[in-house]
Amino acid sequence: MRKLLQRLTGGAKPEAEGGTESTFFSTMFNENVEGSDTVVSWAQRGAEVGAQPFDAAIGKALFTKLWGADKHLAALDDADLSRLSEFLLYVKLPSNQEVVKQDEQGDYMVVVLEGTLAVDRLQPWGGRARLAEARVGDMLGEMSLLDAGARFSACTTLTACTLAVLDAQALDRLMAEEPRLAAALLASLARRLSLSLRQVSARLGALLSRD
Repeated sequence: MRKLLQRLTGGAKPEAEGGTESTFFSTMFNENVEGSDTVVSWAQRGAEVGAQPFDAAIGKALFTKLWGADKHLAALDDADLSRLSEFLLYVKLPSNQEVVKQDEQGDYMVVVLEGTLAVDRLQPWGGRARLAEARVGDMLGEMSLLDAGARFSACTTLTACTLAVLDAQALDRLMAEEPRLAAALLASLARRLSLSLRQVSARLGALLSRD
């Protein structure tokens, strides 16, 4: 986290002499997965699940409208959100496709623009525990994008879906070209993750209190 704050505030050393472009997130994956399974990129996963390009203009409009109503991004105006939308990839895919696989290491997150996805935790005996259903406006995979860790759950499309995808390389470009927008985005992700963790803690507390 300290390295990330240094990048955002300009306190980190450049990647190479004379270089100005940040590669924090993409290089973080290389550092964290040395000697482990290969990182699954969106290009690879998109091909596996049959993702097709979605009209970028419509995708940007959907993204801007959804996130314009997000209280965690209240500091960003329409022009900011429009600029932020340029760093995402817009795709559509059919139902019953596993967009995120549990325990894999992936360098992307997705924002649901249309459709519904199941968020499941695979159990050691082979069963699935339904944790949630992701709907329009929800994000999936953001924790692994930030910390390069293994995915906690599996995310599968229940209906045909339209998604906005942000990978580590695009996030690096955002940090280099639009650091203010990058800071706002990362703050929003941190707030969402904090809220999710509090909700999980409350659910666990309720379950434990029944014993």
